[in-house]
Amino acid sequence: MTDGTTSKTLKLHVKTFGCQMNVYDSERMAEALAPAGYALTEEMDDADLVILNTCHIREKAAEKVYSELGRVRLAKEARATTGKETMVAVAGCVAQAEGAEIMRRANVVDLVVGPQSYHQLPDLLAKAKTSRGVLATEFPTEDKFAHLPARPKKRALPSAFVTVQEGCDKFCTFCVVPYTRGAEFSRPVSQLVQETEGLAEAGVREITLLGQNVNAYHGEGPDGKDWSLADLLRRLAEIPGIERLRYTTSHPRDMADDLIALHGDEPKVMPYLHLPFQAGADRMLKAMNRKHTAEEYRELIGRIRQARPDIALSTDIIVGFPGETDADFEETVALVKQIGFAQAFSFKYSARPGTPASTLEDQVPEEAKKERLQLLQAVIEEERKRFEQALVGQTIPVLFERRGRKPGQIAGRSPYLQAVHSEGPESLLGEIVEVDITAAGPNSLTGVINSGFAWDDTVQATG
Repeated sequence: MTDGTTSKTLKLHVKTFGCQMNVYDSERMAEALAPAGYALTEEMDDADLVILNTCHIREKAAEKVYSELGRVRLAKEARATTGKETMVAVAGCVAQAEGAEIMRRANVVDLVVGPQSYHQLPDLLAKAKTSRGVLATEFPTEDKFAHLPARPKKRALPSAFVTVQEGCDKFCTFCVVPYTRGAEFSRPVSQLVQETEGLAEAGVREITLLGQNVNAYHGEGPDGKDWSLADLLRRLAEIPGIERLRYTTSHPRDMADDLIALHGDEPKVMPYLHLPFQAGADRMLKAMNRKHTAEEYRELIGRIRQARPDIALSTDIIVGFPGETDADFEETVALVKQIGFAQAFSFKYSARPGTPASTLEDQVPEEAKKERLQLLQAVIEEERKRFEQALVGQTIPVLFERRGRKPGQIAGRSPYLQAVHSEGPESLLGEIVEVDITAAGPNSLTGVINSGFAWDDTVQATG
């Protein structure tokens, strides 16, 4: 690939912050730039174009971006001394939220592009080369996915993300997503089937469907009617080569009956569900505008487990939301203990400019937030250990994805999304193999490939 005028290949370095959707977006940005002559490099110092794909969810998100831009500036200045030009772009949710401020504070940046406009990257970069300070943070009327190139036919890993839904209409008082990603938008079923079929042809075995509120999916089906996420999953399960399906992130209010039932009916839908509840006290849930109660969440989990008894549950929890008392926090801890999560992601509340919660009175002192977080994470860790220890002695199917850290070792994922490593040949990468779990560590499971699996006959052994 070249720049179209010389034999020189252009180098692209993308640094991704935050969520799985940003990982997907980074891949698609690289794919959109490939026809313009850009090939990925892991080294910033080698890059003709550096893109920071940012996330606004975590604490001090903007400050982290400016800190990284300081490093980018040094790399750009060093390249300039040897006559090499470096373009710099900031993309993602921080770009959407603070585009003009980024331009004002960081003159190293040539282009700021929001998450709804990255399909325009080739044209925007061409414009930025002649007019520094290009800002593209409007919400375009056209479907960006319809303007992106087809996914590459060759994949490094047998698992892939596919964004099916963007935006959110829930307006939780702590969340910036409705402001950075916009209103809920669902891609058409035909577009998603085509993308998934291409990934299957490239050797992908597992697809994770992404959305800020993925179970609110309502894309147009081939019959002209809106299809639910369950309808979409059922259709994707029919694609030859796709053996595993996952989806994230969901909202309790959109966990429909057909989706719950699908967990029990469709074996390709993995027994893992990330379903944030955020707080265990109804007073806090109301202040967060979560639109569900703690009891409704408990009842929902009961219905899900009835459909799929072995399902592994994951969640998000915020501690120290404005007005949270010790009693409110204890209700959160009690809910965690009652449900028993396989894993959970917990965070101290931090205000996001422009969100309703950022102006609430009765902010919780930082020391109290820190103490509560430590207490909660200790409970979460005990629940995680209990879940993983229960798998020791069991035989589970593992999709091996990559080499392990040690010679002769390969690593993959269980149906419950845990990392699993075992001794085995690299010929098993991309295969789903029965593994006898022998130990559970702090970050992964250890196993031995089941003696009934023929290493030298991979295709027949895996079907």
